[in-house]
Amino acid sequence: MVRIGAHFHVDHPLDEAIARGADAAQFFLGDPQGWKGPVIPGGDPAAIRDAFTAAGVDIYIHAPYVINVANRQQPDQDPEQEDPRPATQGGRVGRAKGLIVHGGHVTAGVAAEDGLENWRKAVERIERPLPMLIENTAGGDGAMARSLDAIGRLWEAVTEAAGDDGANLGFCLDTCHANSAGIDLADAADRIKAITGRIDLVHCNNSRDGFGSGRDRHANIGTGTIDPALLLGVVRAAGAPVICETPDENGGPGRRYQLAEAAPGRLAPRLASTGPVDAEPPAARVET
Repeated sequence: MVRIGAHFHVDHPLDEAIARGADAAQFFLGDPQGWKGPVIPGGDPAAIRDAFTAAGVDIYIHAPYVINVANRQQPDQDPEQEDPRPATQGGRVGRAKGLIVHGGHVTAGVAAEDGLENWRKAVERIERPLPMLIENTAGGDGAMARSLDAIGRLWEAVTEAAGDDGANLGFCLDTCHANSAGIDLADAADRIKAITGRIDLVHCNNSRDGFGSGRDRHANIGTGTIDPALLLGVVRAAGAPVICETPDENGGPGRRYQLAEAAPGRLAPRLASTGPVDAEPPAARVET
């Protein structure tokens, strides 16, 4: 049965995961909009790792939004600022299942090939003690992982740079981003797997905006513009764990997130009704 979890913006993600009956917890290791180094919730990596293991909850780390690997080492950039290594090291101490990093974009006037070259250099240089999962994006000029063609070019570049059949590289499919990018969700999972060979994680989010809008505004499973049946079809076809990044409609403090329609128990039966899902191994516009 597919493992279902959520993204938690809290100091104690395990407590929230247990309270909601989640199988997985995704969270940041610090300020998602800043450059400060990673902070392990609770401060004791070994204790956190053991607690998550005992609870049967998987860990996924989301890299800060400010990281843009494709734009690394542009003339106006501090070369240390576009680097996912700190989050990678932070994720290792908790034995996370993956580090999610956006595909990023090149700035105006910069060729897409320069972005691909930056990704190649990053993959060659960065140690990957846990899988680095590249996430597709909703829009933006110069985006490296918006269209299927762009995803294909990026995947070819990073796997070639890895030189080891892409070991510890993976793909995270965000349904809101795909829909906003103009990718038909009816066969999105199959078409992406034809490019990458597998999908390692699904960000199952509905969208407040229409198909091809280029906008990244998540909505709960049953309240957005995407037919929930399409979302469940993606989950089934992907055969991967699911993280829901849907807004907390109960008015909780800060940027808290809830599982789709408030609890995994509401999503799991709907998945079960379509047949078993076998997991495969492993600015206000803000892309989660």
